[in-house]
Amino acid sequence: MNVLYWLDPWEPSPTVVIAVLTAAVLFIAERAETLVGIWGIGLAPTGERDPFGLRRAALGLISAFEQLAAGGLLAASADGPLTLDGLLELAASTFPEGKIPATTVPEVRAFIYERYRNQLASEFDRNAVDAVIALAPPLHQTGARVRAVTAFGQLPEAASLAAANKRIGNLLKKAEGDIGLVDTARLTEPAEQALAAAVATLRPQAQAQLQAGDFAGSLSTLAQAREPVDAFFADVMVMAEDPAVRANRLALLSQLHGLMNQVADISRLAQ
Repeated sequence: MNVLYWLDPWEPSPTVVIAVLTAAVLFIAERAETLVGIWGIGLAPTGERDPFGLRRAALGLISAFEQLAAGGLLAASADGPLTLDGLLELAASTFPEGKIPATTVPEVRAFIYERYRNQLASEFDRNAVDAVIALAPPLHQTGARVRAVTAFGQLPEAASLAAANKRIGNLLKKAEGDIGLVDTARLTEPAEQALAAAVATLRPQAQAQLQAGDFAGSLSTLAQAREPVDAFFADVMVMAEDPAVRANRLALLSQLHGLMNQVADISRLAQ
């Protein structure tokens, strides 16, 4: 499916753009219906067998989203209105009730992302690809996020932050009950105060960059957190004996975890 490749560097007329979009939409709709319908009746690919070409259909769908983004017709900052989840749900709704198992859409979704993982891993570092695919971001953003994570992985701050992110994830799994909000009055250690200040400063900037589709910029902003993160883990006992202090520190780490994992799950970069 290459109906969009010629849009750059020319600027086609609105009529041509509408025609191209119509062709792209029809192509995408047909691939989505094929994937959901054939999968839904129990004919998913097995091993090397794929008699109905569902792997090819998934790659075609991925290519269509990529080309819409490359042609400027689907902004990297956009979360919609064209989304993979919405597309697959709509495709499933066209079949009679009860004909498509409830597991079909999530299984097809996972299948498509797995195809994308394999495709990207042939060009980029596997860890960077896994870091992005772990979040299952909007399909048209996936390639740009992988490129951003690949560049981030070359920064001197990357290894330390990735290791810290992995450690934070493990600590948060040990939290008892819901993790609440940070109580700044309980931040008594200089290192935890510095980390809280860094998160408060960097988070809105990184979020704005993410929403603008500047994934590399968002990760570059994150890189600025390395020193306060390293200092925190060097000087602060997270699992303190005092339950209130422990819960507050886990709440701070939860905020940091959210900042770290906006573009990708960077713990996947840890060696």
